Order: sequence, then C-alpha cells, then structure tokens
Amino acid sequence: MQRGKRYTDSVKSYDKAEQYDVEDAIKTVKANATAKFDETIELHIRTGCDGRHADQQIRGAVVLPNGTGKSVRVLVFAKGEKLDEAKEAGADFVGGEELIPKIQNEGWLDFDTVIATPDMMGVVGRLGRVLGPKGLMPNPKAGTVTMDVAKAIQDVKAGKIEYRLDKTNIIHVPVGKASFSEEQLQENFETLMEAILKARPAALKGQYLKSVVITSTMGPGVKINPTKLTA
Repeated sequence: MQRGKRYTDSVKSYDKAEQYDVEDAIKTVKANATAKFDETIELHIRTGCDGRHADQQIRGAVVLPNGTGKSVRVLVFAKGEKLDEAKEAGADFVGGEELIPKIQNEGWLDFDTVIATPDMMGVVGRLGRVLGPKGLMPNPKAGTVTMDVAKAIQDVKAGKIEYRLDKTNIIHVPVGKASFSEEQLQENFETLMEAILKARPAALKGQYLKSVVITSTMGPGVKINPTKLTA
C-alpha cells in the first residue's frame, strides 16, 4: 500500500517495534496527528478471547470523562410520556413504529446512537438486519435499552462509548480528538482501560491483552506495553 510523505515521516519519528508507556505513546500520536482536520485518536486492543464462545464475549459501555470531541446524534424509540421525556432530554430524533419504513426502505441513518425503551424492542428488532451490522442495535449491556431514556441520552451526549469484540476479537474505540490535551487523552484512556480490564471474561484462560495500539485517523499506530496495563 502506497503511503504519503507525511505518514512515512511520522513513522521515522519513533520506533515502530517498541512498546511505549501510555504517556509517551499519547505524546507521539498527538505529535503525528498533523492532518488539516481534527483527527480522532483511536485505540485498537487485540484480545486473547474467542468471541465464538458466548462466555468469552465482551460488550459494555463507559462514559469518557472528557467526552469524545464528537457531537452525537441520538435516535430514541419510545411511546407515550417517554417520547416527551426523550425530546426534553435532547434527543435528536424521537419516534416509534412509523420510523421503521424510513430506515428500512429509504435507508435513513442520520444518527450515531439508538436508544429504546424495553417495550419498543419488538418494533426495533425488525431493524436488526440494518442496525446490527452497523453496531447501532440497542443493547441492555450498553445501557441503550432502558426506561430511563433521559439518563441514557445525557450519558451518550456526555461522551459515552460502547466497546465490543469484532469478528477478529479486537476492540476498536475512540479515546478523543487530536485537539485534546495529553492529560485529557490519558484520563479517557485510563477510564476506558479500567472498564475493559474489568470486563475480562472469567472463562478466558491465558493472556487477555495481546496487543494495544493507539493511533490517529491518518497517522501510524504506536504500540503500548500491555503488561504494564494489567500490573
């Protein structure tokens, strides 16, 4: 794959093979995030889990103390007084069954998070084939299936992110923006890692964190020493 000059220059600024402390890794990634837009700083964690086994699945959510730096558009499926509660709490879109054809047939996906009350999951379930592959399906473990829609909206707008294993047993999550200070990124990183370490499946034998890499949208990845995270 052909890489641009900016990327190749970035790679020369650090040792790709070395595993860095969190502080140094964040500093390096920030220094190499030189695109003309505010790059997202992302974390990629390769686990020793086998997601094909239900008892080795990882899924949860955590509110990053400094947010994600991204404004999140929230869709809420509810009915009755919960519709009004969602509107008052700042949901961007609120509705019920009437939204199904708009999403299914018209391909409307102008939202980043979907929250639903439990009594609406029968309706939302019909969107499984559309929302599921995009990671948008509401889930109780992520706090997006709840009767407390106001709190769920507040958490998402404040910087709540979901973490889960992909098909290759890797967790991909944002930890902020390149414009964040090193301290803000480190606080977000520590909060996120604390949640992921607590989520270690009891059934897992052997090493949990195989590799931890932090990167910016356009920059190269910097390895973090995983053994220091679990010490």
